[in-house]
Amino acid sequence: MAIKRGDMVHAIREKLENSLEAQASDSRFPSYLFESKGEVVDIKDDYALVKFGKVPTPNIWLRLDQLEQFK
Repeated sequence: MAIKRGDMVHAIREKLENSLEAQASDSRFPSYLFESKGEVVDIKDDYALVKFGKVPTPNIWLRLDQLEQFK
């Protein structure tokens, strides 16, 4: 199922840790990206802007293929 605005998601560790984004920045990603729910607040092309509401962090753009719906 395609991810859309309003969906609750989390990052897929394997896809994010081995990505171009990880190579271009600090690859030590915080655990909340993988363990907590984030809400998709916007989608542009192949990227989704995700808001993790339970922790005081900025919204983050992640590629759609690096996300899965939270179960």
